Amino acid sequence: MIDTNRLLSLFEKLISFDSPSFSERKIGDFVTQQLHKLGVSVWEDGAAEEIGGQCGNLLGFLEGDLTLPPLLLCAHLDTVKPSHNKQMQISKAGVITSAGETVLGADDCAGIASILEALTALKASGLPHRPIELLFTVAEEPYCRGVQALDLSRIRSGEAYVFDLAGPVGTAAYQAPTILSFTSVFTGRSAHAGFAPEQGIHAIGVAARAVAAIPCGRIDGNTTLNIGTIIGGTANNVVPNCCTLTGEIRSYSGTAAMKLLADITQTMQKIAKEHGAKADISYSVHVAAYRTDPESAVAKRFKTVCSELGLPGHLVPTFGGSDNNYLTQKGIQGIVVATAMNNCHSTREYTTIAELEHAARLALALMLSKE
Repeated sequence: MIDTNRLLSLFEKLISFDSPSFSERKIGDFVTQQLHKLGVSVWEDGAAEEIGGQCGNLLGFLEGDLTLPPLLLCAHLDTVKPSHNKQMQISKAGVITSAGETVLGADDCAGIASILEALTALKASGLPHRPIELLFTVAEEPYCRGVQALDLSRIRSGEAYVFDLAGPVGTAAYQAPTILSFTSVFTGRSAHAGFAPEQGIHAIGVAARAVAAIPCGRIDGNTTLNIGTIIGGTANNVVPNCCTLTGEIRSYSGTAAMKLLADITQTMQKIAKEHGAKADISYSVHVAAYRTDPESAVAKRFKTVCSELGLPGHLVPTFGGSDNNYLTQKGIQGIVVATAMNNCHSTREYTTIAELEHAARLALALMLSKE
């Protein structure tokens, strides 16, 4: 029932919108119009004002014919940069890439297109279906800012499929990490680097010693640590009195993430003190870890539908965050399904016609599922 030409036309329209995080107004209006045409009631929340964006999260509901609990299907409206004037090109092999120097926008327009095409096919079929809930979020890329502004008491579903995973369609993530970032400000003492360097406390040097003492990389099978930026100094002839490090920790265990943060905080402050400097550390937890039972109803339904469609039905962990991190923390059990996007967050991003079709068929099968 999926119409390939209609799906490709919809995908091309979606990527044509300039929709970087916090600037999703045009694509949000388009999606709202499409949902209204399909008989879906839509509510836009006040996230735009709360997070400083243009558009709020969109929550839609389609009444069902079957007396089954509703299912939530979710995708996000924003894309990463560079995303101005996105256009696509299709190779003879059916590979879809950016026609310019931008990302393609398959992350997450492939998810949006899959859901909207599935809804269109569902309405055209006249087949009985369960109630269907739709959530299109804003500002997902900057650590899920949009969904965290959503009043989840409005969501009726207890189970969710978040269409926002790279890799082959028929794969879904059941586990994702806590992601936290930290900032460490090292304060030393400035002095003239030529006339009186011994009077200074070299903040960049102290910070460098701290970085050398911190075990960056894969800490174990569950946790990673990275120092991502270092900024300091004012001039070549001045001993720098300030240096700022930023970094990130990811772990399948929130407790382990906080323990590692405490350990590296202690290390940085100890080294700073040894050299007469000080280190002030602050941090933010962006998303919390979750693990959905692979034997849960939401996971079993996915595997059953994949089997019917001839798709792999693989459940895997991911080290990326998504809106599902927040939904699961609020009691909505979900998994993140792959939606025909590859090489995400780069200008080498691509999808294929075949994978887009698979993603749309998967969305439709979930809507029609009687499990």
